[in-house]
Amino acid sequence: MIESTTEPYQAESARQDNGQKTEPLNFYRIRFREKGQEFTASSCIDDLARGETVMVRTEHNPEPAVIVSRAAEGDGAGVERKASYEILRRTTSEEAAKYVHLPFLEQEAFAICQDRIEFLRLPMNLVRVERFFNGSKIIFYFTAESRVDFRELVKKLVQEFRTRVEMRQIGVRHETQMIGGLGSCGRELCCTSFLRKFESVSIKMAKTQDLPLNPSKISGVCNRLLCCLTYEYDAYKSIKQEMPRMGHLLKHEGDVYRVTRIHPLQGTVRAFSREQGEVVLTEEQWKAAEPVKKKQSRRKKQTEKQKNRKSGTRKKKQYKG
Repeated sequence: MIESTTEPYQAESARQDNGQKTEPLNFYRIRFREKGQEFTASSCIDDLARGETVMVRTEHNPEPAVIVSRAAEGDGAGVERKASYEILRRTTSEEAAKYVHLPFLEQEAFAICQDRIEFLRLPMNLVRVERFFNGSKIIFYFTAESRVDFRELVKKLVQEFRTRVEMRQIGVRHETQMIGGLGSCGRELCCTSFLRKFESVSIKMAKTQDLPLNPSKISGVCNRLLCCLTYEYDAYKSIKQEMPRMGHLLKHEGDVYRVTRIHPLQGTVRAFSREQGEVVLTEEQWKAAEPVKKKQSRRKKQTEKQKNRKSGTRKKKQYKG
């Protein structure tokens, strides 16, 4: 089953049907594939156990999934509980047997497609194959450095499987998401475990969090900037806006200090003065300190005077014209 990226619906609305109240909803964590992402699903069935297979309503048709655990219920404060899918019923014995055999069919389709790619010498790397439970469609995910003309490949695959075939080109981040792995933190990759969409990540986020700008330190398995750089960026940004910046001068207890480093999480500032040397100012101390304006150097004053002269001559010429 294709793991849909549709927005979660309001599960509370399913409790009413034509004005008549139905049974209260229960929430479970489900997984469509053994190494796939987990999603929250609602159901009127209250005794589903871990490992049971159920039929889930999706965009195209019902798909089987496995119960991973029971999800947290609503807090009862009138906030509607959100869920990504709705569990329809338990699977029959035939459906459960077919679902167990589905990964082997996908592996077979992967091998056949890989042979066709090598035969046609196409510059593409096959990543994953997903097959609809009812066999109405097969999706092949691949990566490539540029656009690939795979029309001949699709013809051969349609002749082989006698069903709809779709080729989807993905990026390196989605490739890593499908393959999975462990991050530098020692845990399962965020994109594989819970991330639904990728946010834009910039080197500015690493600078704001005072992280080493070493590519090997701030890059993930996909050789792109770590997705987790976005998690605490807003917090660091808001904290640093209230703190003095690097290089600013502060006057505290009669001495002038130059800020050399700030510690946002501790709320302290490391500063240096000729009289006291290097000290650490607490939040109360640097908030009580007075900012000192830097004296302009001679070169800066001369450049400003030259700019003013030039702007004055330009205005005179425009007036004469």
